[in-house]
Amino acid sequence: MSHPALKSRNVAVITGGASGIGLAAAKRFLSLGLRVAIADLPGERLGAAERELGALGVALAVAADISRKDEIVRLETIVRDQLGPVDVLMNNAGIQPGTDVFGPDDVWSAILDTNLLGVIHGTQIFGPGMVARGEPGLIINTGSKQGITTPPGNPAYNVAKAGVKAYTEALQHRLRNTPNCQTSAHLLIPGFVFTGLTANGRVEKPAAAWTPEQTVDFMLESLERGDFYILCPDNDVPRALDEKRILWAAGDIVENRPPLSRWHKDYAGAFERFAKA
Repeated sequence: MSHPALKSRNVAVITGGASGIGLAAAKRFLSLGLRVAIADLPGERLGAAERELGALGVALAVAADISRKDEIVRLETIVRDQLGPVDVLMNNAGIQPGTDVFGPDDVWSAILDTNLLGVIHGTQIFGPGMVARGEPGLIINTGSKQGITTPPGNPAYNVAKAGVKAYTEALQHRLRNTPNCQTSAHLLIPGFVFTGLTANGRVEKPAAAWTPEQTVDFMLESLERGDFYILCPDNDVPRALDEKRILWAAGDIVENRPPLSRWHKDYAGAFERFAKA
């Protein structure tokens, strides 16, 4: 059975819903009979998504900057007034400009405000009402493998997604220990997905990447199993290799290796042997 919150006439809110995984999720939720509100930055992309979704079911598009808490408060009010109380919340909005450990501050702030605080504030604004209603509820927070293995290259993004993982773990612990709570939280951990965020100028999907639709299909299958960690493979990296990478990253602490030893020349051979074992 699917998650009990994913039923006809229920209301879903998806941030970052005008493209990529968010748009694919909106389409799937509409196909299940849900009424869907997407939130994204204002512009033609949001308008095009609203028209596309409106042809599939009851869909509302709200222009909102998720990095601002007052905008999320406004989003909650609009959805409640026009569609009703929320049953499904997908905190999915994210940005990925390049960063360096030494700054600049404005880029770090933009990533943390959107990718981490957007998730926290979205949950804090929508979540208590979902729990208080006593009906089945679903909160999905979009994380990243970069928040678990923290590869070199974009430290601000890694920090934000690591925070999403820690926050969502704490959230689900709280929910499952709340008497009579029927709301559950889940951490979506996409693999390589071809979206506007990852395209980097490419117009054709790389063979290694999944489509957003494949990712959402996997997400729904994982929800049916009751998975908290929705660890998605892709066409290049199977789950077994993801598990090895995650275990190796944890082993840096346990075995007192240098941080990010997977990318350290002195440990390249050791990781290769570990991954094949």
